[in-house]
Amino acid sequence: MDIKVFLHEFIMFWIKQAYACIFSIYIVGVIVVTSYWYPLESLHRYDFIFLSAIGFQILLLVTKLETPREAIVIVVFHIVATIMELFKTSNAIGSWVYPEEFFFGYGNVPFFAGFMYSAVGSYIARVWRIFEFEYSYYPPKLLTIVVVILIYLNFFTHHYIWDFRWVLLGIIILMFYKTDIYYKILDEHRKMPLLLGWFLVAFFIWIAENIGTFTGTWLYPNQMNGWEIVPLGKLSSWYLLMLLSFVLVSLVNQITIRSKTDDAVHIDSLSNTSESSYK
Repeated sequence: MDIKVFLHEFIMFWIKQAYACIFSIYIVGVIVVTSYWYPLESLHRYDFIFLSAIGFQILLLVTKLETPREAIVIVVFHIVATIMELFKTSNAIGSWVYPEEFFFGYGNVPFFAGFMYSAVGSYIARVWRIFEFEYSYYPPKLLTIVVVILIYLNFFTHHYIWDFRWVLLGIIILMFYKTDIYYKILDEHRKMPLLLGWFLVAFFIWIAENIGTFTGTWLYPNQMNGWEIVPLGKLSSWYLLMLLSFVLVSLVNQITIRSKTDDAVHIDSLSNTSESSYK
């Protein structure tokens, strides 16, 4: 590849990634800024983050930087994540805590917390559209739904019975090991293993989580007496949540399979019934 073409694609890749991450960047930015400087005494910081997140979502929709489909994914993921947060932060479980006061929330969970997960769904939905994703192979949608349901349940049940995350990760590898994802930066599609793509995103989420805990916005039990880096083991949780988010997005997006003859096969049904069209 010509060096000029490489540099052009490299720059455009990160510009597109930044655009896809616009909601995530905004949320993390608000968290960091308000952790160091927050002058509003009449409004709790968590409530400000929540209201500003809603305002930014409305702005994205009004300016058409976000589609209604992407907004639906965000709402669904927010609800799913908040339910899990309520369980994880309950007094009986105490996986992590939100140490500050809030008005907009329930139990031990401020409502802004759901937006942290929604940011992941927002990114996946937007990056799917921007990079015009195509796949070398995709397992039956119904099977992926069953697996993510089991993943979601395991986040609850592992507190009471054996943790099946490694079994679930093994199943994911078996399902997607032969899947390459094709992404279009400029004129041509490039590709990488989908499993690797998920890991890279999970790693950046882990970095964002370290930022969140460093600012004291939420804390794990081992961080109550002083900040410590979030264990790398948390990557497995974020990897599983990545798949959950990805499958949610796949339910509202068209899955395009690249065949060896360069035909695009569009999968829309749960049973992966396909329709071919020439590219």
